[in-house]
Amino acid sequence: MDLHTLTLRQAQEKLAAREITAVALTESMLARIEQVEGTVRAYLSLHPDQAMAAAEQADKKLAQGQGGMLCGLPLSIKDVLCTATMPTTCGSKMLEGFIPPYNATVVEKLLAEDAVLLGKVSMDEFAMGSTNENCAYKDKIPQNPWKLGYVAGGSSGGSAVSVAAGECLASLGSDTGGSIRQPASLCGVVGMKPTYGRVSRYGLVAFASSLDQVGPLTKDVADCALMMQTIAGHDQRDSTSVKREVPSYSAALQDGMKGIRVGIPREYFSEGLHPDVDRVVRAGIDMLRDAGAEIVEVSLPHTEYCVAVYYLIAPAEASSNLARYDGVRYGKRADADSLIDMYRQTRSQGFGDEVKRRILIGTYALSAGYYDAYYKKASQVRTLIRDDFAKAFAACDLLVSPVTPTPAWQIAQKTDDPLALYLSDILTISANLAGIPGLSVPCGFSAEGLPIGMQIQAAHFNEEILFQAAWNLEQRAGVKGKVPEL
Repeated sequence: MDLHTLTLRQAQEKLAAREITAVALTESMLARIEQVEGTVRAYLSLHPDQAMAAAEQADKKLAQGQGGMLCGLPLSIKDVLCTATMPTTCGSKMLEGFIPPYNATVVEKLLAEDAVLLGKVSMDEFAMGSTNENCAYKDKIPQNPWKLGYVAGGSSGGSAVSVAAGECLASLGSDTGGSIRQPASLCGVVGMKPTYGRVSRYGLVAFASSLDQVGPLTKDVADCALMMQTIAGHDQRDSTSVKREVPSYSAALQDGMKGIRVGIPREYFSEGLHPDVDRVVRAGIDMLRDAGAEIVEVSLPHTEYCVAVYYLIAPAEASSNLARYDGVRYGKRADADSLIDMYRQTRSQGFGDEVKRRILIGTYALSAGYYDAYYKKASQVRTLIRDDFAKAFAACDLLVSPVTPTPAWQIAQKTDDPLALYLSDILTISANLAGIPGLSVPCGFSAEGLPIGMQIQAAHFNEEILFQAAWNLEQRAGVKGKVPEL
């Protein structure tokens, strides 16, 4: 049996029944990584000795009936989350070789449930990008496992690829403007951005603090619910964490959607949508109707401003957050004759082109004389975008749309056109601006055989209805269980 093909739930059952051991499962995963990693390139750092030691401990706990929810299950972690025993580079030369002195809260929660951490996976540098091509380690840019030579999506491309290619059972990523949902859609896995404040950001290296959120990428909806159950909850170390009870997400996986109103935002099905994406997502909407949902049309009138708002707010916050990388306390330090030259050379050498571009945009937007015209105005329009969602959710229970305007495209096809890359986020960034939860679930395939996901969004802290809708779609779409041939 190819153990790397198991879902989290399937592996749980086999471990509980003593059909397999955590050691055998981890060995199978490491063998799979050795087999395909040279092709898909998901991992930035792999830690087999740590993983095997954790698997041995997991088997002891399982034998005593003391294992946690994820006992013995091998996972990967996006390299933007602090890990005390593994490097955390954020895909940047600025933090090459850096090992944090502590674990992120979500990492602590995984370890508390006895998960096995295999290693850290690739990402766009400091989570800035939509294709994972901005990773500073160019030999570690992930390939889409469904079609080599095509982008995996970003910035959590390594997380999506490691799950889709069977190099782990599940992964954690981060989502600032679609960085979980977009690669999940392009790689044919499930990915969730929780409500802002639902999952602790403590130990998540900051890109844009009012937008960032940690979430899971998994093989199916039930696994996503399990991972969310593990990482959600209040954390006093994160001032933006909300003290709110975490419901049972698995209990939401019920057949049928009678009485649920599904809103279709007309602005999300506009000109520029690839015909295959339009076809697959509309077929998915019909499946939700067949499950009993009522389909209604809604409007999000300020959608056209989302990209402009996001690419002022996110770079402005990035400019502030990345000011700490100055060569003084940790990370890269360039040799120089003076302090100001050391600052200048460290940041010039340590940051890649896209990070520098966003720092420049953000610093300009925050500068004296321009703050009111740019950052303040963007924040005001952000409020209007949030109000759009509030009005929409008064008319429906959830919103359904494509995740990206197109399926995956060829690597390097858009690298010379940053604006085209920014526009690929047009359908996902609004959820971050509004702070609402969003989920991408595989819905079908393009004519070229590339995965296409459906995006489902709900009101704040209403993740349960997302899981219900995603589970009903998954049961009807006929996509679950399909894996890329590598």
